[in-house]
Amino acid sequence: MKDLVMETRVDAQTVKIEARKAQVFYGQNHAIKDVDVDILDKTVTAFIGPSGCGKSTFLRCLNRMNDTIPGCRVEGKITLEGEDIYDARVDPVQLRAKVGMVFQKPNPFPKSIYDNVAYGPKIHGLTRNKAELDEVVEACLRKAALWNEVKDRLQTPGTGLSGGQQQRLCIARAIATSPEVLLMDEPCSALDPIATAQVEELIDELRSQFSVVIVTHSMQQAARVSQRTAFFHLGNLVEYGETGQIFTNPRDPRTESYITGRIG
Repeated sequence: MKDLVMETRVDAQTVKIEARKAQVFYGQNHAIKDVDVDILDKTVTAFIGPSGCGKSTFLRCLNRMNDTIPGCRVEGKITLEGEDIYDARVDPVQLRAKVGMVFQKPNPFPKSIYDNVAYGPKIHGLTRNKAELDEVVEACLRKAALWNEVKDRLQTPGTGLSGGQQQRLCIARAIATSPEVLLMDEPCSALDPIATAQVEELIDELRSQFSVVIVTHSMQQAARVSQRTAFFHLGNLVEYGETGQIFTNPRDPRTESYITGRIG
């Protein structure tokens, strides 16, 4: 199957994250096997596949969230703009400022709306004074399409917002450190259809500034929001290419079986 993946390699100038022979082990369990993939800049890349196929596990490799799981081991090479993110000299905290993450369930900090967004810039020393911090908070809430809804209650708890607003607050928090890549692990699975549509619209807007990688269980969502799609099955990256091609003319029979509902 490697030749299918190899065909999709692209001009190195547009590649943000490159994975070669990426493997993940949970103890003896070989969860991710020999994944080769190029994640492009200013593009939404969707990871699709059946539950338990490894898509979220691989996503967590891209900002070393798997480091926090006891017994988890990552092998192979993953680079961000040519720098090996698993090099011993790389600080995972600094890496996560560059590769932000939004989780499945909205998880605002038990702080004010303002402090949720201000937290990252504060701990990373990205602003020099309160006025700059105010600007960053407003800019990120605007980018997350939340400013008009919360501008008069910035000091109220983030946990008091609706589910969809909480998820957009988490997106504002993730982009407040000016990351280069934004990872989203099923960001709409806990949301109603209206909030889902708002977040999808936001993902499309964020693409102009970030490389966005989204894990989704919804093929319709992948088709709507992404330009490139990777199909995972049983820990393998089966096929990776332009979203339209993956959904209309898959090269691998396993991809076709998943898209037509025969497996999954």
